[in-house]
Order: sequence, then structure tokens, then C-alpha cells
Amino acid sequence: MPTTDLLGPLATSTDRFVRTVTALTDADIRGATLVPPWTRGHVIAHVARAGDSLCRLLTWARTGVETPQYTGMDARAAEIEAGARRPVDELVADVLASAARFDDAIGSLPDAAWDHEVRLRTGEARTPAGLIVARLRELEVHHADLAAGYTFADVPSEAARWIIDDLIEAQRRRESTPPLRIEATDTGLTHELGDGGPTVRGTQADLLGWLTGRTGGATLTTSEPGPVPDAPYWI
Repeated sequence: MPTTDLLGPLATSTDRFVRTVTALTDADIRGATLVPPWTRGHVIAHVARAGDSLCRLLTWARTGVETPQYTGMDARAAEIEAGARRPVDELVADVLASAARFDDAIGSLPDAAWDHEVRLRTGEARTPAGLIVARLRELEVHHADLAAGYTFADVPSEAARWIIDDLIEAQRRRESTPPLRIEATDTGLTHELGDGGPTVRGTQADLLGWLTGRTGGATLTTSEPGPVPDAPYWI
């Protein structure tokens, strides 16, 4: 996917996320999400800090000097906790500021930097173009996580496809991923992981929710007897 084709959807995704957060009240910020025990405040703070973490990786790509995404998981958790209880207007300002920093970091990359590989906290190698997809994934999945009216069915079909493609490609690089085939009954999207595994079918939105561990398999079907299997661990 050409980088220029991703920047427009990324900006639109950011706008949608900000509109949802802006409509929340300070009391809503303490509400439950699809990723307990995080509250909505935790999810929103994480989206802002994750954007900054990707900026650090873009610095690595630009300079060639290894710059970790996070200094450690304890530091990551502390950053999120520190921001989770702020009022809505502060959270909105934080998300917008971090998005602007990410845009500036992308816009200032020299041509040579686009070929440099860096590593996410999971150890996964990414070029800067791959970091744009990672940012889109963060915004769309965590938007649904807010449980504030935006669901996986609201994720634009093209964006959902890019995110699923990205998730499956990451799974292919892991030796421990069990064989699996997925088929989207509404868009025709298919992917195979290895040979001989079950086929899991459902709408693209339901497959996205399942692949990210947010929803179970109740709306999906499987080619093998018994319930739909757990999705492969994805992050």
C-alpha cells in the first residue's frame, strides 16, 4: 500500500476518534471498555502515548540510532496511568498533539529513511510505512474499545482490510501460530496461515473483532466440529 494512500485514512480515523472522545463527559471517562481493567481514560491516554512511541521509532528510522519504542513495560504502564484520569478536554488536546507530532515525524522523513527497519516493542520489524498501518490499527481498534457507540462494524471496510492484512502478516512471521484460514463472507477477504487448520468464516468486521481478541466467536462459524477456536495471540 503506497504511503500516500494511507495518510488520508489515518487523518480521517484520527478525526473520528477525537469526535467520539469530545462527546464524552468527565464521568464517562471512568467507564468500562472492551479491554478491562482499563477505563476509557486509560484507552485514550494509551492512544496518545502510543503515537509518541511510534515517533521514537521514526526517529530511529531517520537517524539510524536505535531508539526503543518504550524504555520498558513499567514505564509504558506508568505513562498510561498518569493520563487516564484527566478531564475530557485535556485528553482531547493530548490526542491531537500526539497526532500532530506523528504527522510531523512522518512528513520530515528523508527518502532513505523509508527503507530503514525498526522494531516494535514486540520485536516485530517495521519500515516507516508499516508504522503508519500500526497507527491506523491503534486508532480503529481502540476506538471500538471505548464502547462509546463506535463498533468494529463502523471501521471503514478498506481500513479493516488493511488492519487484518497487517495482523495476518505479523502472525505469519511467528513460528508458534497455529494453522488457520479466515474467510470474510461479505467482502471476499481470505487469508491462510499454514496448512490444515480450520476455516473461520464471518463478516470482515466480526473477524477483525475476533482477531484482535475483543469479541468471541459467537457470530462466526468454523469448518471443524465444536466452537470457533480462540484467535491467535496477536500482540
